[in-house]
Amino acid sequence: MYKIGILFQNRDFEHDVYELIKAFYPGNEIVSLYEEDDADYDIRFRVSRDEEGYTISYNNGIEKKTAHGAGIEGQSSGEASDALISCNDAHDIRRKNKDAIKYALYQMLSKATGKILPWGNLTGIRPVKMAMGMLESGMKNTEIARYMRNQYLVSPEKTALAVTIANRERDILKNIDYENGYSLYVGIPFCPSICLYCSFSSYPLERWRKYVEAYLDALVKEIRAVSGMMKNRKLDTVYIGGGTPTTLEPDQLRRLLGAITEYFPCEELEEFTVEAGRPDSITLEKLQAIREFPVTRISVNPQTMNQETLDIIGRRHTVEQTKNAFHLARKAGFDNINMDLIVGLPGEDITKVQHTLDEVKALGPDSLTVHSLAVKRAARLNIFRDKYQEMTFENNQEIMDLTMKTAYEMGMGPYYLYRQKNMKGNFENVGYSEVDKAGIYNILIMEEKQPIIALGAGGSSKLVFDHGQRIERVENVKDVVNYITRIDEMIERKREGIAKWL
Repeated sequence: MYKIGILFQNRDFEHDVYELIKAFYPGNEIVSLYEEDDADYDIRFRVSRDEEGYTISYNNGIEKKTAHGAGIEGQSSGEASDALISCNDAHDIRRKNKDAIKYALYQMLSKATGKILPWGNLTGIRPVKMAMGMLESGMKNTEIARYMRNQYLVSPEKTALAVTIANRERDILKNIDYENGYSLYVGIPFCPSICLYCSFSSYPLERWRKYVEAYLDALVKEIRAVSGMMKNRKLDTVYIGGGTPTTLEPDQLRRLLGAITEYFPCEELEEFTVEAGRPDSITLEKLQAIREFPVTRISVNPQTMNQETLDIIGRRHTVEQTKNAFHLARKAGFDNINMDLIVGLPGEDITKVQHTLDEVKALGPDSLTVHSLAVKRAARLNIFRDKYQEMTFENNQEIMDLTMKTAYEMGMGPYYLYRQKNMKGNFENVGYSEVDKAGIYNILIMEEKQPIIALGAGGSSKLVFDHGQRIERVENVKDVVNYITRIDEMIERKREGIAKWL
């Protein structure tokens, strides 16, 4: 393992530089520095800027390299221009300079490590949003693909995937009113247990059960208040997530869904999703309660169909429970069921992934979401990494290709994609679905085309301004008790943010 220091004498693109270096050196200790120090680093980077442009230097004690990154759009050389570009739009100047410094840094890192990254020098989480924007500007598919390959060094395979999904998303969203419509997210933060990799605002039900009713009281109050704020706008999709919404009892689910359908216009929704999630929380009674309302889509999420892995990651259910929960959902009448999988879980090689895919294929869900494991700082797997340091985490292009091949065999095509920090193998999360079973909310939250109003503890509302050019967030507190006691404050935050948006 290397100890890597990055000295930022200029911090214009600190995040992008850091993330790109981390992508080439995963699992290594990387330290951001803002002044010289005497620490002993295996590799040192220096980022600086003067009147002639940006300079990145690399020193591993054996060789030294320097690249310049003040740019010209479409530059095809690793040595970008020394002269700052001139154009009239400050935002455009910044974007082009960022592209140039990342292009130069990528070339330097690729030569130093002998690696190439599937997504090239892209460090953001929404590569399809980029492709969608170019598609909507009138560019042809071939032009978009060429631009992504030349400008961002994206592999031909990932370029094709991004362009394919952008076209499908555009067709799926053709009936969505971006300017006058909105979507609603409702968060239930309780879970049967907390998974090893989880960094969400989740609370184990066993310890937090006494707060559930008070939480629902506060949530219903927020539902009622926000419905008044949005009364003249069209509601397109509703998504109830978590946590695990089906930790609620049948009567509690009826209370929640009843409040949503009473206060919001749900008669003509494009989609209404309840993320049933954990198989150990799903019962026929709960599914029947959900079916009493206009819910069109649910999830039953195994993550893996290997029992040993389930035990390791803290999902206290069995493979058999997953199968039973899926069959119960079909029995209850659900004809649009998604299943979530994670590749890159501890100890899982391609053989185990193949087993999971075979089991899921036999069940026949209507959509499939394949996540590449991303371990965030708040996850137990990261907090207690010493305890898990001997575990192997494997993800590669062969595994990703296998998941895509299986999805195609199930009659599904890709419909949305996003990336996260710290993803194993620097890959992506992809949603696959049958023709009419795509998750519309999933696309909307990634493409940021319309406001998403988020209710509940940890809810982060996105308000979209200037036709998607600017996003402002309105945050709810994450802590359940704080959410309950400060619900009036959360409502007032919403009122101020929504009034500004309107």
